[in-house]
Amino acid sequence: MIPGQFEYARPANVAEALRLLQEREGEAKVLSGGYSLLPLLKLRLAQPGLLVDIRDLDGLDQVIETETELRLGARATHAAIENSPIIRGRYPLIADAASGIGDRQVRNWGTVGGSLAHADPSADWPAVFIALGATIVCRSLAGDRLVPARDWCLGVFQTAIEPTELLVEVRVPRRPQRAGGAYRKLERRAGDFATVGVAAVVRLDQAGRIASAGIGLTAVNDHPFAATEAEAVLTGAQPSDELFYQAGTAAAAQANPTSDSHGPADYKRAMVIEMTVRALRVAVERALAYS
Repeated sequence: MIPGQFEYARPANVAEALRLLQEREGEAKVLSGGYSLLPLLKLRLAQPGLLVDIRDLDGLDQVIETETELRLGARATHAAIENSPIIRGRYPLIADAASGIGDRQVRNWGTVGGSLAHADPSADWPAVFIALGATIVCRSLAGDRLVPARDWCLGVFQTAIEPTELLVEVRVPRRPQRAGGAYRKLERRAGDFATVGVAAVVRLDQAGRIASAGIGLTAVNDHPFAATEAEAVLTGAQPSDELFYQAGTAAAAQANPTSDSHGPADYKRAMVIEMTVRALRVAVERALAYS
């Protein structure tokens, strides 16, 4: 199909983009990589009055690490994140997710901010940032607003961003010693959206127990979410396959999958358990190696 009519703007800086979003509140849509928005335009599921193309905005594609956090610019592509020496060296969970998104063309053009703003119920990034305890930075003419990743997804394609805001950055706490993470997903074909996706993060204390844990799930609810019951099972316990199975069972109990062409709901719950066990095994291995 052909998209409906819309106006097009390509602002030269962030301030100009924010002014356009303010002036056209509720009818403007932001275009980043385009892999989420363009199909919706063609199907006329999205019909904005104004398309704001942010490809020229400087400072939104960085992948940098400070003394306290990792900062991912909203226009950083999946490929840039996947290939970053910082990510490959110290954030393997993020590398897991980036390398499994779409094909090479999608990774070269699609952006982390675009994926988060689109908020597909089966998207990889929200679960990853939930597990990592990340913060999403939204900017408007009034200033920056920080949204915890756990509060970002509100429902099917619904997020906490306001119509006058631009998602500018994702901030991830710097990886501490004896901490590790992994992302494992079930997919029908390589590069597909997840049928079930689980992101797991653990931090071990000096005795080898799990001092803290983060579990993010995708594709098994109307939006990605934190498996808080699984996190509670893990915290303070000694890692073992039995413990991981208990955590997976708790995560599956919080899930609310639907039966569809990817499989029946009971199958997806069973796969939540399996993917949780697999992710936790690798996360603990990586935590032990990072000390």
